[in-house]
Amino acid sequence: MSAYYHVCFTVPDLQAAMRDLSSAAAVTWHDPRDGRIGDWDYRIVFSTGGPAFIELIEAAPGGPWGDTSRPRFHHLGFWTSDLVAGAERLATAGFPESFSGCPYGRQFAYHRLDSIGADIELVDMRQQAAFLQTWQPGGLSMPPIEEA
Repeated sequence: MSAYYHVCFTVPDLQAAMRDLSSAAAVTWHDPRDGRIGDWDYRIVFSTGGPAFIELIEAAPGGPWGDTSRPRFHHLGFWTSDLVAGAERLATAGFPESFSGCPYGRQFAYHRLDSIGADIELVDMRQQAAFLQTWQPGGLSMPPIEEA
């Protein structure tokens, strides 16, 4: 079983993206939620029925998600057993950190993989219970990348 659990797209119109994915691929959604990290407000939603999930984020351009003025693939999300060790492993492998939520009290980090034109998101495994409570009540635990 893989530690991969979601794919994320940044979109300028959350409702339009939800509607179109529902129509094109029969994707169903939870209710979107508003959020804030640092100086950046955003709206977020996850599909139902995962893993794997589809995540959509609508935010003003700039901030953790870069140019959000047009839709784009932003990241693949993975659970990690140790965020610090995982971030160090990725940076050492040549995948630089593009944003860390840690200074904002959020246990995730994005690392850039130019070869796919997007980021890898590592999320600390200790956040999984809260994720499941919010986005998949009663969902089964998902495995992390076991960091050495």
